[in-house]
Amino acid sequence: MSGLYIHIPFCRSRCIYCGFYSSTLLQLRPRYVEALCREMQLRAGELKCHTVATVYLGGGTPSQLTTDELSRLFRHLLYIYKVEQGAEITMECNPDDITPAFAEALSRLPVNRVSMGAQTFSDQRLRFLRRRHTAGQVAQAVTLLRQAGISNISIDLMFGFPGETIADWQSDIHAALALGVEHISAYSLMYEEGTPLHHLSLTDPRYAPVSEELSLAMYHLLIDSLQNAGYEHYEISNFALPSFRSRHNSNYWQAVPYLGLGAAAHSYDLDTRSWNVSDVQRYISLIESGQLPTEEREQLTTDDRFDDMVMTRLRTCEGISIAATRRDFGPHYAQYLLENAQKHIALNRLAIEGDHLHLTREGLFLSDSVMSDLMHV
Repeated sequence: MSGLYIHIPFCRSRCIYCGFYSSTLLQLRPRYVEALCREMQLRAGELKCHTVATVYLGGGTPSQLTTDELSRLFRHLLYIYKVEQGAEITMECNPDDITPAFAEALSRLPVNRVSMGAQTFSDQRLRFLRRRHTAGQVAQAVTLLRQAGISNISIDLMFGFPGETIADWQSDIHAALALGVEHISAYSLMYEEGTPLHHLSLTDPRYAPVSEELSLAMYHLLIDSLQNAGYEHYEISNFALPSFRSRHNSNYWQAVPYLGLGAAAHSYDLDTRSWNVSDVQRYISLIESGQLPTEEREQLTTDDRFDDMVMTRLRTCEGISIAATRRDFGPHYAQYLLENAQKHIALNRLAIEGDHLHLTREGLFLSDSVMSDLMHV
């Protein structure tokens, strides 16, 4: 099986924290959709496994496409690719884009999972982030999606805002749980270099990142609250009700090949990584001239694949299979993994249960450091 990722880079406005490639050139949407359809044709033979098990429309803001543009995109996708019956088909949406008319149109598309960036239920913090929606629109969007037959909804949350307290974060968690959604992703607010938020933090001390101690306390509160509510903490930043894990993202963590379409989209096929140009106008021009939009292709070494495995598998609650490491990479790599894990096992950051090496509760917050020590560099 394979995955298909389609990048829709358009945003009506940019959020203060976002470091992903996006464009506000909404007038390019029709040409972009046509370019995506053409790229599907040009790259139809690239998937080593021709059956697509998951499709993910990410952004940017896919819900900024018109319903006609979305219909055109899905018609072509289903014509070009063999999509499994029961495939997970996810679309990212902004809460304020979910109107009754949009939800009704969504019910006629093959989308069966929606991911929304709620971020916070404080209108003040939403304005700070330059988000377009209000807190009230998140609940309205969930109701409309349910009425449209969407039974798998995920929301994103953020914590660690400047000036945010534990009580503020607890209020956001309670509001998220009250929605009854099947999946919740939660991230500490990131100060990506080059973003307006990063610049603001350098010029005004009021917007400095929260302390590590407070961020850690917020993360532990998140874990406790969601697990007590019946959510499985199956990946560092992801929580799901039983049987509602994100299949698309889980496939990333299990090294399932995927094809990325659109400007700035990445692809992976076990032996190589590649990515498209990060410029929507150049992407369209290349496609319209019959050229592939691939900017770079990287041949993966065994060390590269091992390091990728460490970074992705260790993010999950199952962790890394020692037997699979020995089978896929050889005894040297398995021994290397175990030897370098010993320090973190002694510090209770890693644990071995049966055949699997996984992060402990204490190790979750230090995962980057732990992973770095296990890589074959």
